Amino acid sequence: MHSAPLMTFKSHIEGKNADVAIYHDRIEWVRGRGVSGKKLTAGLLTGGMSLLATGVRDGRAGSEMIPVKNVSSVVTKRDGLMFTKVVVVASGNTIDFRVPHDAAPGIKSLLTDLILGRIPTPGQTPAVAPHAAPPAAPPAAPAPAPVEQLQQLAQLRDAGILSEDEFAAKKTEILARM
Repeated sequence: MHSAPLMTFKSHIEGKNADVAIYHDRIEWVRGRGVSGKKLTAGLLTGGMSLLATGVRDGRAGSEMIPVKNVSSVVTKRDGLMFTKVVVVASGNTIDFRVPHDAAPGIKSLLTDLILGRIPTPGQTPAVAPHAAPPAAPPAAPAPAPVEQLQQLAQLRDAGILSEDEFAAKKTEILARM
């Protein structure tokens, strides 16, 4: 697995607030253990009694990894005034990431490019280089010298391919270029 993420962001879905990292080959999200804001507020309001009764464990901690090759689609949905949900659909699983509106298009674009293979893994050359210059045309063969052109014309005339008038017109043209 590659160690440098292409993108990292914070997902803000209640109960799934997580640090998300997108790599060339996988998507990882990690939700750390800790006390939620709600639990801390309840603890302060009850003088710590609720924390003593329920403990400070957060059972929602965990992590998940989805291989990019298993992702079948990425969808964005507006979710309130400040956030957009980026829905990642993979075989057997769907994960929603709730991010600020301005971050959603970049996340969706990166995931789409990874799914479609537009971003090569480190050390891999892209199958089709975007914006690559078209291959140069092979150099044109140098034009034959006028004497050679006249000899070829005479052969065509002698073979009956060119008429005497066509031969004369072409001969005049070649001689004029000299």
